[in-house]
Amino acid sequence: MSDVIKLLPDHIANQIAAGEVIQRPASVVKELVENAIDAGATKIDVLIKDAGKTLIQVVDNGKGMSPFDARMCFERHATSKVQSADDLFHLTTKGFRGEALASIAAISHTTLKTKQPGSELGHLNRIEGSKITQEEIITCPIGTSFEVKNLFFNVPARRNFLKSESVEFRHILDEFERIVLPHPEISFTIQHNETVIYNLPSCNLKKRILDILGTAKSSEKLVPIDEETDIVKIKGFVGKPEFAKKKRGEQFFFVNNRFFKDHYFNHSINKAYEGLIQDKTFPTYFIFFEIVPEKIDVNVHPTKTEIKFEEDKLIYAILLSTIRQSLGKYNIAPTLDFSRETSFDIPYEMKNQPTKEPTIKVDESYNPFNVTTSKKSSNGSSSGNSPAIKAAGFGSQQLNSDDWKSFYDIEEEVEQEKQTLDIEIDEELVSAKNFIKKENYIVGPTKNGLLVIHFKRAIERITYDQLMQSFILHPIASQQLLFPFEKEANQKEKMEWKQNENLLKQLGFNAEITDKHINISAIPNVLQEENVLQCVDEILESLTYQSIDQGDVAHFLIKAIAYATSRKKSPLATEETIQHLINELFQCEDHIFSPRKKRIMTTITMDEINVKF
Repeated sequence: MSDVIKLLPDHIANQIAAGEVIQRPASVVKELVENAIDAGATKIDVLIKDAGKTLIQVVDNGKGMSPFDARMCFERHATSKVQSADDLFHLTTKGFRGEALASIAAISHTTLKTKQPGSELGHLNRIEGSKITQEEIITCPIGTSFEVKNLFFNVPARRNFLKSESVEFRHILDEFERIVLPHPEISFTIQHNETVIYNLPSCNLKKRILDILGTAKSSEKLVPIDEETDIVKIKGFVGKPEFAKKKRGEQFFFVNNRFFKDHYFNHSINKAYEGLIQDKTFPTYFIFFEIVPEKIDVNVHPTKTEIKFEEDKLIYAILLSTIRQSLGKYNIAPTLDFSRETSFDIPYEMKNQPTKEPTIKVDESYNPFNVTTSKKSSNGSSSGNSPAIKAAGFGSQQLNSDDWKSFYDIEEEVEQEKQTLDIEIDEELVSAKNFIKKENYIVGPTKNGLLVIHFKRAIERITYDQLMQSFILHPIASQQLLFPFEKEANQKEKMEWKQNENLLKQLGFNAEITDKHINISAIPNVLQEENVLQCVDEILESLTYQSIDQGDVAHFLIKAIAYATSRKKSPLATEETIQHLINELFQCEDHIFSPRKKRIMTTITMDEINVKF
């Protein structure tokens, strides 16, 4: 039989490698800027067009390359940073694999201009799909300039799978921020379609963090941390508990100035904030580790965001202790005694409630020798944990806990529960009487027991459906504000608002973007003024920290408006208002769950009520 195994040509091998190293335009920005840092640059400029699909240009004032190096740098596994296998255990540079430039050149039209100090002339190389098309001597400044055009021109499938321009540029900004934060000594700029997004002069670490956060009051939100041991040196800043956010966004780990992700260390930080922040909120942190290079392994994945630590358990404990100590030092945490048992701490939601003296009730009819008086439910657990009572808000745990479920599990569960509940609810409930409102719930009789409706979630569902139906036909009615609201915003948030400005106007918002603020002069007429900033915060968090396809943006924004509308102060509950809400709710196509997949209503059966007695 003939031989069938053949060595792949270099240009095919480079395209295969590019699929792993260069996943999107943001990957190109990351690799080129990191190379500029390794070249000793003190000033780096990044120019982007069309979110990197048309042009990515990175210009630095580093040490440049010789004509030979300018050609060799595009060869696969060609690097100046690793000479032997032992060097992998002493890495101090950003790059070391020698794959990035070869991968970039394989899937784009790349132009390199470079000049070394002391040289009169520079050198130009132009490469298209791994093939050198032009080489010549030119006049250029000291340093290196990479121009990457027509990314993925010969890999159409990868180009077609790129997201919208706003989503792809958000990924570029994410990578840019991860690089500039640990290098405040270097000046950086980034432009998108000739608009300057960041202009960051060299400064100290805190100033660089504040420049990225982009708000004047950010300094008040940060607490410094600083700890040095034989194992690790930790420095940086963590956010005060009251400024914890609903979405992950401003959370950064760096080791030896290299960004990485780590769920284990993130758990340590969450544990340090235990009892200080509300559930499902996330603290801000900028944590910088300094560790002997021999005790970490960065050669795990081409993206280098996954790192193995030799002494991760000790670092976990040191990080936990350091953050607790810093929060306590600045009078945020209640104590500095870390050996104290914390399981008896008062939960966050109970801290501001007045102390009540417990009442003790004695059942005089109880007889320990009579087994019928101590009978439990058939499943051996108390009825207070039944799903129906939990869903109505009477249990110890919310039904919709999506932290451990996938999106598809939630969707399937929602559909199953809707079918179950539709069987239990009779159509006569639409015109039912004798419903009463108690706190956040409306309660009334059904054929088989009680119907419990979550009042605010019902309003959220009704508002969402009405806004969606209205928005499909014409823009949502707007109301002009006598005094505009001034919302402090960073560069990312202002950019996202600007990119979605037309859509936001159709939804009833009108705003002017200034240097550090978004000044809101008009809002949807369904919004109350006291809920405007909460709604804008929700919109900005959705646009800035979630990867939303362009076709789904309106859905997310209307969902934010509906949620903010439901937060307004509840009107007086009369029979007419309750009846009106029930009628409108049952006209919604989905009246069982809110737009956020939270349960709106449930039934408590007579069997469950009987168990209570």
